[in-house]
Amino acid sequence: MLELIAGALWAMLPAYVPNNAAVLAGGGRPIDGGRTLNGRRLLGDGKTWRGTAVGTAVGVALALVLDALAPAAGDALGITLPGFPITAALGLALGAMLGDIGASFLKRRSGRERGAAFPGLDQLDFVVGALLLSLLFAPDWTLEVFSLARVAVVVVVTPLLHLVTNGIAYWLGVKDEPW
Repeated sequence: MLELIAGALWAMLPAYVPNNAAVLAGGGRPIDGGRTLNGRRLLGDGKTWRGTAVGTAVGVALALVLDALAPAAGDALGITLPGFPITAALGLALGAMLGDIGASFLKRRSGRERGAAFPGLDQLDFVVGALLLSLLFAPDWTLEVFSLARVAVVVVVTPLLHLVTNGIAYWLGVKDEPW
């Protein structure tokens, strides 16, 4: 059980961190350049080129650090933790960012403003993006590391982590809403 949960969370760390890094690096030119569709912004001011680049770079860098730490961390826990080929690291990090960008597009199409809650989508958009892009960039690694059991752990634990981390970010004043 420990290997299942720890392995799932470890493998997702390069996808969990990018959106938080993007919030901290935020600002800059919006990806949509202010464009609208049917009178609504495509994405909004919260999705910027700088945030996307920084978030992706931080996720990839974290994967490299995790690769270095995996043997010692795995030995300490008595389990084997997955390593990250660079293609998987990039797929997870960039996929998390693209999943969040896709969710912003869907939010705008549904009439929600920036920061408005969209339960379910808010918590799992980046997971879907990360797993899909990882599957595209590193299919063998993704299929080996993300068993159905690990995906189930990710789908159950991620919404809880999302609520806790966003609550902390709100409390620290780096987010305008706690979701």
